Amino acid sequence: MGKTLAYKILEDHLLEGELYPGEEITIKMDQTLTQDSTGTMVYLQLEAMDVEQVKTELSVAYIDHNTLQTGFENADDHAFIKSVAKRHGVHYSKPGNGICHQLHLESYGKPGKTLLGSDSHTPTGGGLGMIAIGAGGLDVAVAMAKGTYSLTVPEVFEVELKGELRPWVSAKDVILKVLQELSVKGGVGRIIEYTGEGVKSLSVTDRATITNMGAELGATTSIFPSDENTKAYLAHEGREEDWIPLAADEDAEYDGKLTIDLSELVPMAAKPHSPDNVDTVADIGPIKVDQVAIGSCTNSSYTDLMKVAEILKGKKVHPDVSLVISPGSSKITEKMAQNGALADIIASGARIIENACGPCIGMGQSPKSGAVSLRTFNRNFKGRSGTNDAQVYLVSPETAAISAIEGVLTDGMTTGIEISQPEMADFHQNENFMIHPDGCNTTNTNVEMGPNIKPFPRNVAPLGNLHTTVTLHAGDNITTDDIMPSDSRLLPYRSNVPHLSNYCFEKIDPEFSKRCQEVQWCTIIGGENYGQGSSREHAALAPLYLGVRFVIAKSFARIHRSNLINSGIIPLVFCDPADYEDIELGDPLVIEDVVDQLEEDTIIVTNLNKAHEYKCAGNFQEKEKLMLLAGGKINYIKSHE
Repeated sequence: MGKTLAYKILEDHLLEGELYPGEEITIKMDQTLTQDSTGTMVYLQLEAMDVEQVKTELSVAYIDHNTLQTGFENADDHAFIKSVAKRHGVHYSKPGNGICHQLHLESYGKPGKTLLGSDSHTPTGGGLGMIAIGAGGLDVAVAMAKGTYSLTVPEVFEVELKGELRPWVSAKDVILKVLQELSVKGGVGRIIEYTGEGVKSLSVTDRATITNMGAELGATTSIFPSDENTKAYLAHEGREEDWIPLAADEDAEYDGKLTIDLSELVPMAAKPHSPDNVDTVADIGPIKVDQVAIGSCTNSSYTDLMKVAEILKGKKVHPDVSLVISPGSSKITEKMAQNGALADIIASGARIIENACGPCIGMGQSPKSGAVSLRTFNRNFKGRSGTNDAQVYLVSPETAAISAIEGVLTDGMTTGIEISQPEMADFHQNENFMIHPDGCNTTNTNVEMGPNIKPFPRNVAPLGNLHTTVTLHAGDNITTDDIMPSDSRLLPYRSNVPHLSNYCFEKIDPEFSKRCQEVQWCTIIGGENYGQGSSREHAALAPLYLGVRFVIAKSFARIHRSNLINSGIIPLVFCDPADYEDIELGDPLVIEDVVDQLEEDTIIVTNLNKAHEYKCAGNFQEKEKLMLLAGGKINYIKSHE
């Protein structure tokens, strides 16, 4: 039987375990990336492990999330990250350089390499033929300290692409179609591997858009082959020497398959408030638009923005529309300033904002009350824009640009306007925003730590009977935005978990934090796909700080489940989903003989109010059990040094 591309790369990096779905393996991690929203916590954890030089081939700290400096907090975090980067041999990308995933694609990603990032959209690197995985910050800190990462082997699901895209249809429409077919749970426990003749018609940045939003499928990662298009992209970036050809064997066998004919696709949009709530732009109709935002790690590439510039050239943004554009990197902005495209965009009435994540993570540009906002981003969860009653639609750059002109959601295929495929441009490596390490300086580099930076909470090993009180009963598809909101108000406190904990679950239940503080230990009850969304481990650390000891849900999103285990919080799945309805807010729950039960496949949780027993599954790998028994990953690592 032939091998999939994903398994070829995993096999090449395999250090421990066997490459079969469901088995636990440890792989060599070539590269890591962090961003500043999660990075401060990553580097606090790295410092706690007392390492010197990082063990990876390359580690990069990007500053791209918390770039709005309205107080000292964000600047202090940046200074802290910069000092730790210098201390341990990590490359540092200054604010304004651009978005981590776009920058890594341009400058550091290599076919066949492994990449672990403290951001859920790290799979963007799969567009280059990498195994690029998003993870919690502690997993990334360990990868830097030890050069390894442990995971459960996913299945590999094939998406075969046929045909070619028509004008006005783009890679964004491809991934929206996949989300429509598979849902936000369709990639859980899977790597999505793209194959077929249609792949050859997609550029690397097209592919990166698709792999980027594989995170919205819940996939471990997504990957494209490395072919002549990959070689051409790297050549234009001045890195042709980094190219190697990579592809699945012709007789590779997959664990499932979806076929998409690119030539049949039309412009699509994800309607509020989920990335899989997808319909065609034509069927949604010409709804009035108040705001259009173009950018993010999904759609801020040079070719994306050149398409936007072509559509806007000589046109005027509708009087009722606010159009904001955030290029993905300083190189892109520089090139567009040189070729005149930036002038065309500005002349149309668009606002150019910093090369950063910006509005995608609620850092500015919140729409007005009740607004319809079209965004080329990857998530449209309720309130993520910073405006709780905004109606956010996810669309392609082409759809966004033409809709900004027309003032209503518009299918470009109906306009009769012709658009062309932009030519790729040659770029030079702009080092003016980069600070490269000069070896390792642990002895003569002081760590700068501002007053807002607090130690991360540490759990304790579970002993005896674990008594808790139910302090939240949540529904399906709870996101990490629901658990720990991310906006300009709270992002500056990402290094201050005690402060953040006051706002935990505030959008779902404003009394949650207060309720937790009134009891000793807590339990959360969740529905399907609990913890979907970003990799932010604050969605585990804040509940930990508030005393949450275990969570029972119908199912968990991959990264959040790992973050809970890393924090020593026990994630359990109902064996009988009907038990979810039986548990109420305030019920006292107990796991008796918790140490012994963690060794079993089935864990019994008793409801003392109702004298009911609930059978729950942990499905823990051996290392996960050891981490839970130690009270979290840091405790486990320290005890095994």
